Amino acid sequence: MPYHKNKRQAFEAAQQAFVQFQEAMENLHPEDADYGHHHKVAEQELDEAIQVIQKAHVTASEHQRKQLELYSKEIEQYKQELME
Repeated sequence: MPYHKNKRQAFEAAQQAFVQFQEAMENLHPEDADYGHHHKVAEQELDEAIQVIQKAHVTASEHQRKQLELYSKEIEQYKQELME
């Protein structure tokens, strides 16, 4: 049972990191005075999301892996937008 619990917790952490990164990206508006701050926060959330998702892959079930791969693909798209 602990293995199953860790698998679920790792996946939930990845989901949460992904959502937090999405929220950070939604706060990015180049015309805002505090754009630089929001950009830095988004970069930090990006790094964290990538790390958490990679860790979750280790214990993920097949279904969870598919979802994690979708998160990874979406993050890559955001990453390109963020680095422009």
